[in-house]
Amino acid sequence: MTHKLKCSRSLIHVCLLSAVALALAIPASAEWKEKVLYSFQGGADGAGPAGGVVFGPDGSLYGATQFGGADDCSPMADCGTVFQVTPQKDGSWTETVLYVFKGKASNDGEYPEGGLIADSAGNLYGTTAYGGTGNCVLLGITGGCGTVYELSPPQQKGGAWTETILYSFPTAKQGYVPDGNLVFDSAGNLYGATTYGGGKGTTCDEFYGGQCGMAFELSPPKTKGGNWTEKVLHNFAGGTDGANPYGGLALDSEGAVYGTTEFGGNEGGECSSGGCGTAFELKPPSETGGAWTEKVLHRFADGDDGAQPGAGVIIDANGSLYGGAEGGAKGGGVLFRLSSESGGRWKESVLYGFTAGFEGGYDPTVARLDKSGNLYGTTNDGPHESLAGSVFRLTPSVSKGGPWAMSLLHGFTNRPDGALPNPLLIFDKFDNLYGSTQIGGTGQSCQSGCGTVYEVSP
Repeated sequence: MTHKLKCSRSLIHVCLLSAVALALAIPASAEWKEKVLYSFQGGADGAGPAGGVVFGPDGSLYGATQFGGADDCSPMADCGTVFQVTPQKDGSWTETVLYVFKGKASNDGEYPEGGLIADSAGNLYGTTAYGGTGNCVLLGITGGCGTVYELSPPQQKGGAWTETILYSFPTAKQGYVPDGNLVFDSAGNLYGATTYGGGKGTTCDEFYGGQCGMAFELSPPKTKGGNWTEKVLHNFAGGTDGANPYGGLALDSEGAVYGTTEFGGNEGGECSSGGCGTAFELKPPSETGGAWTEKVLHRFADGDDGAQPGAGVIIDANGSLYGGAEGGAKGGGVLFRLSSESGGRWKESVLYGFTAGFEGGYDPTVARLDKSGNLYGTTNDGPHESLAGSVFRLTPSVSKGGPWAMSLLHGFTNRPDGALPNPLLIFDKFDNLYGSTQIGGTGQSCQSGCGTVYEVSP
């Protein structure tokens, strides 16, 4: 199983990442200006930002780190943190650790997997891969099945934030290792996915029980203080179905849910027994209480269309889906669009193909779509000693059906710059982009740096 972090999910969680030199085969363009807003230092400060960052109503950036905060969540994982990075009058940014996860021993989550989302009141929501009250066992250790949590701001400035576990996945059948960002619908329901568990499939990963993952909905309680309710939308089975979804789901105006799986789809094809991955649609039932319906929109084949998409999709106003995948005709990954056609069919179009780098593809992901139709995303080729990653913009052709144009906005160069950017980006009102990197920066307690929060501006 290959993860976006390129790290083995072992009990030790040692990541020997050494991405050092940037050699992107992208047409030259005027780079934007990048600024590292904060470099994580490891230990109590946290390390290894997960997902991306999100703005709060106060203009601060919020996110989560997978490591650090405390070391008493062993032997399952480092505990992880939720952090705030706040702009100062002199142009600097300061970091505050808002919460340190306590782990399975305290029925709390540990090892956040994915970034945060925020509601209008400034509450933050995210997932942890492990911990909680569940009975999932990994390599003989009962480490929990993961959690969905909420972090609420204090009523008085300077007070402590309050964490609430909205849902602890109780068994692998209800989901195991929630991954990627959550998404809200207009009714306040949360949607996400777990990479493993779900009760279907037997070959997806023996360490996690072989089950191929699931997509879920969490509904808020009808009365304050009540329990959130999980509904399983689809259990992935592998084979011709997808396997191992990563979160990063998108919702359309009709309530349908869209996403990708890294494996499954065309098992036995070009990607051997695991399959090359899928893009899928989950439609809500026509009657209350009915079953959701899954439709595989595209089965990747490791040809021109790429393979193993690993960061979900985004959706435009017309309902078209955009994402990234590995492989492709040039071997370095592709950026694709899936568009609905008559008769219920979906068509995949490759918008851009990357040329393979020093030791493999660029692992591209699509994060944002601006009002002009430009796509923004990241590449991330670690841990090979060739790329530290990039932020790019893809511009539509002026002529219908023509090639899209690639612009490199920033190439990460590792210490003291960031390296291995996470796939999520956000805009501010001035069209500056913000994100986080998994390693790099000035932190000395991590072998390759402890990660950064950064800004890229025109």
